Amino acid sequence: MRLHVLVRGRVQGVGFRWHVREIARRLGLRGWVRNCPDGAVEIAAEGSDESIQRLQEELRKGPPGAVVSSVEDLDPLDQLHDQPFAIMR
Repeated sequence: MRLHVLVRGRVQGVGFRWHVREIARRLGLRGWVRNCPDGAVEIAAEGSDESIQRLQEELRKGPPGAVVSSVEDLDPLDQLHDQPFAIMR
């Protein structure tokens, strides 16, 4: 299963990318997370249905200090790299 979303709210400067990377790695997901110029955080992930659903739950909560106002679904990307889940710049 693939996930591609934008998370909006107070999600930059609060450890959100690091939080997502750690959860995704624990869940065995491939993909990446990055900050967007407009203040959102973009996430692309691929893995089992159960792992993707768990990540989606965590995205709605965020780490302490984050305030998630929305999680917007985007069209899934065609392919993701095979490396461990990473923070992109």
